[in-house]
Amino acid sequence: MIILRLKTEQKGEEGFMEVYRHNSGMRMKQNRAKEVEYLTFPILEQTGLVRHLFSTRIGGVSEGIYSSMNLSYTRGDRKEAVDENFRRIAQTLGCRVEDIVCSDQTHTTNLRIVTGKDAGKGIVKPRDYTDVDGLMTDERGLVLATFYADCVPLYFVDKKNRAVALAHSGWRGTVARMGRCVTEEMHRVYGTKPEDVTAAVGPSICQECYEVSEDVAEAFLQEFSKPGQADQILIRKDNGKYQLDLWRANEIILTEAGILREQIQVTDLCTCHNSAYLFSHRASHGRRGNLGAFLGLL
Repeated sequence: MIILRLKTEQKGEEGFMEVYRHNSGMRMKQNRAKEVEYLTFPILEQTGLVRHLFSTRIGGVSEGIYSSMNLSYTRGDRKEAVDENFRRIAQTLGCRVEDIVCSDQTHTTNLRIVTGKDAGKGIVKPRDYTDVDGLMTDERGLVLATFYADCVPLYFVDKKNRAVALAHSGWRGTVARMGRCVTEEMHRVYGTKPEDVTAAVGPSICQECYEVSEDVAEAFLQEFSKPGQADQILIRKDNGKYQLDLWRANEIILTEAGILREQIQVTDLCTCHNSAYLFSHRASHGRRGNLGAFLGLL
């Protein structure tokens, strides 16, 4: 896998941080709104139906290991700092904090249908649900939110039925085919057809950085058993461990679920390679905040 180190164009104090990018045909966009630096997917912008972003570490008020755009209330940061960080993200999205609905991630494939009654849950109101790694809605004005520090964010936009979903997929979610679970549930609830879906695989740990044990590799070997698939996602090392490609695994899942390959964008940014720019659990040995993925219908 080719890795490039590119420095984006500098514009005075608004210049972007230097980041490592993987070679891809459609790069994620770096954006800035006041203090906040964030990432977007061209393929989702082109639908004209959604507001979305993936946060970076830049532009918040948190300090120390949480510096500076930490979006977790549960990792030891000051509540006041996290509140302000969410306020800045909401302003960037053009919504209110009260419009955001947060997941409760525990590495399941459980999904929740979000309605206006859920608005603000996880930020200004307590969640009355647990063990939810994916959210979906067809209501305009709501913004779905899921959280990351190496795991894979999955974005879904049904252009025909005007519905969206956002899901957290670590290795457990990936081997359980979270992307297929979301696609099937969107079909059940909204009548979504896979060929009408635009999807994106967000910033997360890349294969070069993600070493896994033999038991994890074996789970993927059993699930991705079609000829040639294992060779696309696993590299065996001399020490008996493996390098796992969650990006390619999720791309396979999405295409096998029926989403057209030309309607899928796969990230070019690794959280671990860019741990000064994006929180990475592996790079920081667990001393970190959380990034956020956000998606809502306009």
